[in-house]
Amino acid sequence: MKMIKQDEIKINEVVRAIKDGATIVYPTETTYGLGCDATNKEAVKKIFSIKKRQKHKPVLVIMSDLNMVMTYVGWSAELEELASKYWPGPLTVVSELSEGVDLPEGVVGKDNTLAFRVTKHPLVSDIIKELGKPLVSTSANISSMASPYDVAAVKDMFKDADQKPDLIIDAGTLPHHLPSTIVKLQNGSKEVLRQGELIIDHND
Repeated sequence: MKMIKQDEIKINEVVRAIKDGATIVYPTETTYGLGCDATNKEAVKKIFSIKKRQKHKPVLVIMSDLNMVMTYVGWSAELEELASKYWPGPLTVVSELSEGVDLPEGVVGKDNTLAFRVTKHPLVSDIIKELGKPLVSTSANISSMASPYDVAAVKDMFKDADQKPDLIIDAGTLPHHLPSTIVKLQNGSKEVLRQGELIIDHND
């Protein structure tokens, strides 16, 4: 596990590593996230091995802006309403992939949906813009263990693991926030799957 201080980071080098299939731990607006290029099948497989996570539980992805969202999922009035109110920020939306979009197993749900959000974290947004593709964003923990808010917890969790992240961006201790709120859009309706930092009711 290679460590890089956030204030010493060279985004082009991090992006080059991600393009080469690296898995990274990075700060988000909630906890430390574990990610990779969401379009890279082998890298996504490695994420599941690192987390010891079952493939039937897809991971979410984060994007830099609405233009990227429109590349991968169908736009709708419901998505427009949520986007204008809550993005960028800790709201994850689950919606159907656009026709012709091909993403790896583990990113796409069995019902052909994608869980995604637009990040407000400036460093992560810059990395995604440079990458030009969504970034997997699952909490940087082994399944069933606590989500980490500091690099020491990440290092301790993976020190004896047989699969480890390739790169860790050290942003110090993050403020303790709940995970993102998750809303599913389907057939014109909204369903709150998880209430997180952001509180949304069914009438929003």
